[in-house]
Amino acid sequence: MIESIIMWIIHTALVIYGIAVIISLYRIVKGPTTPNRVVAFDSIGAMVISIVGILSIVLDTLSFLDASLIIAILAFLSTIGISRFVEGGRIFESKRNR
Repeated sequence: MIESIIMWIIHTALVIYGIAVIISLYRIVKGPTTPNRVVAFDSIGAMVISIVGILSIVLDTLSFLDASLIIAILAFLSTIGISRFVEGGRIFESKRNR
């Protein structure tokens, strides 16, 4: 009985995360400004990490947790890169005094 309730809650959470990803994708496409798109992209990264964590629980494996760590690192680096580009137009600081 309790296992069926837990599985129902897990499947409901996956559906809610799917709907939230679709809403964030809409914000990426139709966002009025670039910072709105960056925030939506970052939130999609967090939701994908959560989805992978839930799938790790459902499939009873620890292999997906490594994938969620890689997704978190890539989402963080891409958010920092996009933010720096929006701020100043450059991602890397290149100071060449030759």
